Order: sequence, then C-alpha cells, then structure tokens
Amino acid sequence: MTDKGQKTLDQAYEGLEKEAPDRVARAIRWLRDPKARWIRIPLGVLFIIASMLWFLPVVGIEMLPLGLLLIAQDVPFLRKPVGRFMIWLERKWVALRHRWQRG
Repeated sequence: MTDKGQKTLDQAYEGLEKEAPDRVARAIRWLRDPKARWIRIPLGVLFIIASMLWFLPVVGIEMLPLGLLLIAQDVPFLRKPVGRFMIWLERKWVALRHRWQRG
C-alpha cells in the first residue's frame, strides 16, 4: 500500500511541477530530495499553520494543500489521500483555467 501511495504522491508532484512556473518547479524538485527533509517538514507545518490565517491578504487557505503535500512525503499514511486530493485539485484548476481562456 505504501508503494501505491508513493506512486500517487509522485503523480501529484509531477502534475504540480507541470503547472507551476519553472522557478517554482525547481524548488519543488529540490524539496522532494531526501536530504531536504529537515527543511520540508518545518516548511509543511508552517504552511499548514499559515493556512489558518486565511483572512490575511498574503497567506490563505491555498497553503493547506501545499503543507500537506510537503508533510505527506515523509508520513506514509498521508501519501495516498493527499496525492489523490492534489491530483483532483490540479484537474479542477486546469479545467477552470481552460474555461477562463475560452472566455
């Protein structure tokens, strides 16, 4: 089950990297490196806490999925549900972006 969860999480990361600007995609790839664990976990917790301050103009609820995604890299039981949620979220984002472009 862990292997399938990791595959789902990898697929979510790939979709995010594809949709993100190049500079952000490079940062995501760097954060996925096993050596970046000591940065990834506190950053994920910080993003989750920041999402609770959704009413402020700089941070918002969009920080929650990013924080969960970062933490799921190191917490096996979160990999599959977070990966599936991120894949779903990316599909919705792509559909919304296409709808805006068609105008």
